[in-house]
Amino acid sequence: MSARANKTPRPRRAPAAPSVKRSLASIVLGFELIVVFLAALVLFGLKSLPPAVALGGGAVLCLVMVATLAMLRHPWAYGVGWAIQVVVIVCGFFNPALFIVGAIFAAMWTYCMINGDRIDRQKEIA
Repeated sequence: MSARANKTPRPRRAPAAPSVKRSLASIVLGFELIVVFLAALVLFGLKSLPPAVALGGGAVLCLVMVATLAMLRHPWAYGVGWAIQVVVIVCGFFNPALFIVGAIFAAMWTYCMINGDRIDRQKEIA
């Protein structure tokens, strides 16, 4: 018999319970990604910005959001999420409707971060 055949299989670890905070953050950023893409098209269509800035800036912000979605397993990614909320609100200077959109998403992000943390802490205690 070979040494490989005598080896007993290692017990598998149970997968960690998914973080509610991470799930909520990915939902908010996913929906916000769609809205930011459409907002970039609006800024381009209304000629609020030069085409390269409107479409290029929108593309860069969308790529940052996709990268942040992929990195939500790291604690620093939530800080990037907060920065994204600020950038979307600041885009309101180019089109005032984006102040409202940014405020709505910032409120949802805040709610999800606070309650996601609270639920995750309660799950750890239980």
